[in-house]
Amino acid sequence: MRYACDGGKRLRALLVYAAGETLGLEAQLLDAPASAVELIHAYSLVHDDLPAMDDDDLRRGRPTVHKAYDEATAILVGDALQTLAFTVLTRGAGLSPAQKLGMVEALAEASGSCGMVGGQAIDLQSEGKNLSLPELENLHIHKTGALIRASLKLACLASPALDNAQADALDRYGKCIGLAFQIQDDVLDIEGSSEDLGKTAGKDSASLKSTYPSVMGLPAAKERAAELFSDADKALSVFGDSAAALRWLAKHIQSRNH
Repeated sequence: MRYACDGGKRLRALLVYAAGETLGLEAQLLDAPASAVELIHAYSLVHDDLPAMDDDDLRRGRPTVHKAYDEATAILVGDALQTLAFTVLTRGAGLSPAQKLGMVEALAEASGSCGMVGGQAIDLQSEGKNLSLPELENLHIHKTGALIRASLKLACLASPALDNAQADALDRYGKCIGLAFQIQDDVLDIEGSSEDLGKTAGKDSASLKSTYPSVMGLPAAKERAAELFSDADKALSVFGDSAAALRWLAKHIQSRNH
């Protein structure tokens, strides 16, 4: 389990903390949700890499868990990381029982059949098929976007005083960042190297998956990602200067090469 959690960008945890800073929250209130969402993400990578799923040998620059250990261990590691996420949430310091319950519900919904797992199921069923742009966006709104949006929602649930306009703005930001992040991944799968990415480059093409570059063309995909990053920044206007951390994070994501 520690091997599976070592390394990575910690993007989802950073989103929790940056949203919390925007809302004026103490960082310690966000330790549990930030850790929980990263544990869910780590579990999803372990299972995604399994032979029955994406069948990959490299993750974060090292052998995937089923290669470093074995397939049965990898399945159990994913199971245990998933359940640990919810254990961590129930022990969140400074959170009320109602806040913890809300976070458990939000993370479970984003992780399950209506979110990440549902998106992965669509992804597996779509291999070898030519998806339309709306179908591709629907896939990634679930597979990648749901957990990213949940990261923002977890921070909202930690806030004792949050109005609808603020919650809607953070959700819009999360939706834009989630989709832009996935388009970037598709572009990097073409332009990046396995050394930089820490995972197998060109895997999408080899697996005959529909991607944003394959559906829109590479220049249009890059332009769409830039539009989404701009929309994410505009969504934060309601917060003024207090959203500096989220704006910095969006720029950091936009400039990534892995």
